Amino acid sequence: MLLTYQYKLNPTPLRVVTLETWGELLRRHYNYALGQRLDWLNRTRSQIDRCSLICEPIGEIPQKVDYYTQALLLKQTSYLFPEYKNIYADCQQQNLMRLDKAWKRWLVPDKKGKRGGRPRFKKRGDICSFTFPRVNSPKAGAHLTGSILRLSKIGEVEVILHRPIPDGFEIKQATILKKADGWYVSFSLEDKTVPESIPIDEIKTATGIDVGLEKFLTTADGQSIEVPQYYRKAQATLARQQRKLARKTKGSKNYQKQASKVSKIHLHIARQRKEFHYQVAHWLVNSYDLIVFENLNIKGLARTRLAKSILDVAWGAFLQIMQAVAVRRGKHMRGVDPRGTSINCSGCGARVEKTLSVRVHSCECGLVIDRDWNSALNLLKHGSVGLPIPGCGGLDVGQPVKQQVSFVNLRA
Repeated sequence: MLLTYQYKLNPTPLRVVTLETWGELLRRHYNYALGQRLDWLNRTRSQIDRCSLICEPIGEIPQKVDYYTQALLLKQTSYLFPEYKNIYADCQQQNLMRLDKAWKRWLVPDKKGKRGGRPRFKKRGDICSFTFPRVNSPKAGAHLTGSILRLSKIGEVEVILHRPIPDGFEIKQATILKKADGWYVSFSLEDKTVPESIPIDEIKTATGIDVGLEKFLTTADGQSIEVPQYYRKAQATLARQQRKLARKTKGSKNYQKQASKVSKIHLHIARQRKEFHYQVAHWLVNSYDLIVFENLNIKGLARTRLAKSILDVAWGAFLQIMQAVAVRRGKHMRGVDPRGTSINCSGCGARVEKTLSVRVHSCECGLVIDRDWNSALNLLKHGSVGLPIPGCGGLDVGQPVKQQVSFVNLRA
């Protein structure tokens, strides 16, 4: 099992200058390596026995450029540019590996036939992280002793260990990264033991969750969680600070100070949202053995007029966090097709057409419940097919036809 623990660093001003210099030099090397790959692609795009319909460069056809050919040129780079001798060699290799992964995501489709976007040249400040692939080993470039992190060719940096590293985990690598409020280190921890999932026959509690914009989510037993709307609440403050930034001279000291304030607001919003997602995920995993969720096309929904609200709730990030928490606890997660879950009746299965503005599901069978609650019951019914779970067939006879949906207090 792999975990990532992030701690804040307390570097001296001299160490900060060194870290920023490393980031800038690695950015330049990344752009040069990307330029090599794009030049090779443009020169070999057209076959030699036919003409291209677009303009192509003429000249000697270079050899194919990949990670290994570019890694062999690191010694030549250090000879031509002596400042690269001050950068740990493994960090330069990891920088080329990052480019290689982005290049392959663009050219090689995944199992679903999808590809990533074309790698872009990095502007100043875009590369603000670098990785030491080995920690606390004889040939490692990073060594953690107590609260002191010793980095090769940088020196000792104090680490604020706000929580201890769990026992039994081995530190595999360390990534130094810069955020709006300072420098951080992310330790990748590995434990050889794999948590065992609960056997299917021992699943006692199960639920379906329907995510939305009016309520963040609704469970199959009628519990709901309010939408926090962190970005909406911070919009006025953010707009005021952005107006101040627009009045500054770009590139000046005042511009940099104001840009830092704007970045810290965005960072605070992201941290609030992530903390909320973890609270909801832990509450669900502690309450249920099986959680059924809907496989939504979030990228497609984010292109609608509700894009700001959809990106603010961040369903995709929440589902990733919830699945990671469930794996650590040995719980089960299932994704089902959401088509028809809001329209079909969870009691009798009849199709009840309704627009998005209608928030109450009312069926001829007498079932009148909240629309999201009905959808959560349908999700539970679809996701528990073939499982020996009692009470997964929708609302039973003893369930009242009308019930007020309750809102869960996560901090209680």
